[in-house]
Amino acid sequence: MNLILFGPPAAGKGTQAKKLVNERNFIQLSTGDMLRAARSSGSELGKRVAGIMDSGGLVSDEIVIALIEEQLDNNPDAVGFIFDGFPRTVPQAKALDDLLEAKGQKVDIVIRLSVDDDVLIERVVTRFEQEGRADDNPESFKKRLNAYNEQTAPLLPIYAEQGKLREVDGMQAIGTVSAEINKILDKV
Repeated sequence: MNLILFGPPAAGKGTQAKKLVNERNFIQLSTGDMLRAARSSGSELGKRVAGIMDSGGLVSDEIVIALIEEQLDNNPDAVGFIFDGFPRTVPQAKALDDLLEAKGQKVDIVIRLSVDDDVLIERVVTRFEQEGRADDNPESFKKRLNAYNEQTAPLLPIYAEQGKLREVDGMQAIGTVSAEINKILDKV
């Protein structure tokens, strides 16, 4: 089963993905984690990634798709994959669909964690003050949130039209969100 967890930054996607990895043995494909792992691997692809990242550039969709393909090939017996942080744009969604189709697979379900932007900003400000996470800087977070709303949210109607989109109220307690996600997955 291939699952996309969808939602803006700080919506709880990473938390829910970890629970699915632990409880259902899914493999989480986090683009950020894959890029960092490739960079430190010393492989040819890793060297390309390191060069791009070191120069401050954005890694191309082609490279991210290659990293995803590598993970799919390295884990042929996986129960399922969780795509976390990818796709973020319509071209990325198309590239993912093409890759999966070439492997006889597809995106089975897209679960959107619906959250209120204002509450997210409050959540991030609090987390920044308490934990000092650099990616929770309120100003940079607002830019990330705007980028999500402009570039990634347009994927929602596409997945809805395909009948793959399910919504979960991400403002609920972590356990409640998990229970709702599990109910959705049990029906797939």
